[in-house]
Amino acid sequence: MKRIIYLLLVASLLLNSTACKKTGADVNPLSDITTMSIGTYLVLDSVVNLNLNSTSITTSTASIIVSQYKGGQPIDHIDLFVATTPTYDTTKWKKVKTIPYAGKGTTISVNGQELANALGIAPTSIAPGTSYYFYNRSVTKSGSFWDVSNTGYANDATNLIAGSNYNSAFSFTVNIVCPFVAPMGGTYMVVEDDWQDWNPGDLVTVTDGPGTNQLNISQVYPNPAYGTSVQPLYINVDPATGVATIPAGINFANYSGVIASTLSGGGGNVFSCTGVISVKVHINYGSYGDQGFFKLILQKQ
Repeated sequence: MKRIIYLLLVASLLLNSTACKKTGADVNPLSDITTMSIGTYLVLDSVVNLNLNSTSITTSTASIIVSQYKGGQPIDHIDLFVATTPTYDTTKWKKVKTIPYAGKGTTISVNGQELANALGIAPTSIAPGTSYYFYNRSVTKSGSFWDVSNTGYANDATNLIAGSNYNSAFSFTVNIVCPFVAPMGGTYMVVEDDWQDWNPGDLVTVTDGPGTNQLNISQVYPNPAYGTSVQPLYINVDPATGVATIPAGINFANYSGVIASTLSGGGGNVFSCTGVISVKVHINYGSYGDQGFFKLILQKQ
């Protein structure tokens, strides 16, 4: 009985001690919001352009328009960085420039010459089809800064960096493009054919059309040695960027009674400035079903 009374007494003392209100240095700093620092971030107001034209790379400009989140610390300037791969590792970033924050409507822009300078390469080394990853660092008037490297995030809509709830502008991606200029029909060398109708080094024929800003690859798929053409297999090309899409639902070949057709999501790039067609064709093979995506790269001769 004495042991039970002793244990109850200890428990009572523990409860009383934990129930006492703490003051001063005893207060848990995490229980008081006033002890926490206020950060800041940029809100994406609009995208002006996210492509750089390789044919006029030094002057071609990509840009976005931003403003400061109204509840954050006042921003003094924005440091713009670039990386050749998407990364939160700041040691892999190269500084492009500093942009003064001019209030709502501030433009963050970069041209090909600035990109080349930051990377330490010649502008001519910036090739169509590549992408570059830009990161915005908001530096406040107090000297603090916030970017993707020191901003917490979660894998859902509450993610301040990528969550749709915030529309933040911590980063943006710029693509190097080449406008499509017809005609592009002619003889092409096969560089890669994952569908294996052709071998690398084989020569094939590509024709223009059937419509504007389209290329016909019906003489590529199928290889006449393996099948016959059913419907024209064509590529739609965005004339401003060279971005290519392949429509779904084209029954393009009959391989010994098995019909091959296109599924959604096929596409890639067609660069008339370099004579390269690089696409992935999403193929359904009759009753065998979805075969996946097959890369086709052709180089004009």
